[in-house]
Amino acid sequence: MKLLHGSEVVDFIKERQAKQVRNLRQSWHVVPRLAIVQTIDNPVIDTYVRLKRQYAEDILVECEHHRVAQHDLIRTIDELNQRDDVHGIIVQLPLADPAHTEEALKRIDPQKDVDGLGENSTFDPATPVAIGWLLASYGVELAMGRKIAIIGSGRLVGAPLAKIWQECGYDVTVFDSKSNDIEERLRSYDIIVTATGTPGLVTSDMIKIGAVVVDAGTASEEGVIVGDVAPDVRERDDLTMTPVRGGVGPLTVAALIDNVITAARRVANND
Repeated sequence: MKLLHGSEVVDFIKERQAKQVRNLRQSWHVVPRLAIVQTIDNPVIDTYVRLKRQYAEDILVECEHHRVAQHDLIRTIDELNQRDDVHGIIVQLPLADPAHTEEALKRIDPQKDVDGLGENSTFDPATPVAIGWLLASYGVELAMGRKIAIIGSGRLVGAPLAKIWQECGYDVTVFDSKSNDIEERLRSYDIIVTATGTPGLVTSDMIKIGAVVVDAGTASEEGVIVGDVAPDVRERDDLTMTPVRGGVGPLTVAALIDNVITAARRVANND
């Protein structure tokens, strides 16, 4: 099996970003700053926030973490929107009450919406960008008649990834976890990206010989973060796929911080 190690690719991106941040600080006196707003206590979410904060700090991007009750969420976003020293704002999903997700994301200034989840955001969402970086780094061709399946149409991964790739003219089909005959239909696809958060959804008998599999699904089982791919898939030696850890995740954080740096550079260029 050939593994797609995002953790190996990320160091090159991080080195480039560190140079960009130093230039912003030294030449423009602009300190890139990300604000993360969280409304729910959850070990998986806490892990994601910790990884983002550590990555940012490693390259001298300032990172604020705001834990707030959901009734204070909009007020917090408004305050961050008004601060000139905050270049990026993300609302860490899910919310305590997911029914208010759309309202919260729309509230973020589109120039600061570095997660790219608001309808008017000026940034591409981080995880789809990360998947593109990962496949390109390993020379995985998306065109040339290759059939691509995306399982899951969520706003974080599936929907924006499908939009980006379809606009590029790639042969993309979107499934959800309950699509009819997914077990049979998936076998004809050359590249599979799954992002449903349903552990064990994709099994070995659903995947053709020599396929590329990107597991971007995340769920928690007994406090352990797991993906959508069943263990029997990882027993095959003919596939190219992401590892259990260190696949898409490290590059997702890198793509997010890339957007923060871009937002800070826009401020520098306008001053």
